[in-house]
Amino acid sequence: MTVIVRDLRPEVGADAEGVTRVRRLALPHALISPESVVHRLTRIHPDARFRWLLAEEDGEIIGSCSVGLAYDSPEPGQAYLNVYVHPDRLRRGAGSLLLRTAEEHLTALGAKKAFAWILDAPENRAYAERRGYRASRSAHFLRLDLANGTLPPLQPPPPGVQLRTGADFAADPRPLFELDAEVTADEPGDVDVEFTDYEAWYEDTWKHPFLDLDLTSVVVVDGRPVAFTAAHTDGAGRYATAMTGTARVFRGRGLAKLAKNDSLHRAHAAGCREALTGNDAGNEPMLAINKWFGYEICATEVRHVRELT
Repeated sequence: MTVIVRDLRPEVGADAEGVTRVRRLALPHALISPESVVHRLTRIHPDARFRWLLAEEDGEIIGSCSVGLAYDSPEPGQAYLNVYVHPDRLRRGAGSLLLRTAEEHLTALGAKKAFAWILDAPENRAYAERRGYRASRSAHFLRLDLANGTLPPLQPPPPGVQLRTGADFAADPRPLFELDAEVTADEPGDVDVEFTDYEAWYEDTWKHPFLDLDLTSVVVVDGRPVAFTAAHTDGAGRYATAMTGTARVFRGRGLAKLAKNDSLHRAHAAGCREALTGNDAGNEPMLAINKWFGYEICATEVRHVRELT
């Protein structure tokens, strides 16, 4: 049996379905669908030079790798690649072939560093280290049982504060873009990010097939969005927090918790049974908020980095 690597063809539904199947098995704590796969491939900014690679064995997709440049980083030469292989198709060379193809792509583009997320397991760490990757920071996947758990009671907004939904900004989402850009710039991570391109954000983030504007909660002060929780739903009872944050001058007032509590209650009322989120392991304030809601850590990833030559 021969394993080959090729590019995903967005016009062929079986390709996106194959990637979705592999990712759900290898990483069950994150939302993915054929529609989100095609969206990622076709809507991402061209400067990312993004590719979605597939590993195929006798017509069966057994692995995938998303690879591209961190085009929105102020430091040039940063790149990423993330390899996932079907748990029942390991040790057939698919992961190594995907990794080598992705690294060759990045090297040809002049990338200096490749960052990769790897599930925190001894065999995964050893695999990465053998290929020249060193461990960096870690992040947790967290889960909350919305069907059987009990959410904290809703609290009325403080005086002068309003709670709205993402749908209220459908006609003009630019204020949410500006807030998202500020929050994202302050997120802990290995690669700094600067959102400056509204059109790119609109295509990639605002038009994402999982974005649920009715469950997205926005805290508004004097007509300005100052905190928010962006909600993703997959239509099958799973809800995920895509981002939660507060504008710098409004931090420390509990507004992120207010937004997230409102969003979770909306999700529960809409019939969502499971809530998922992710946190950098060093983001103590957000971890504390999620613990207050009842989230529990269900898995951990460790980011690894390799210098490309």
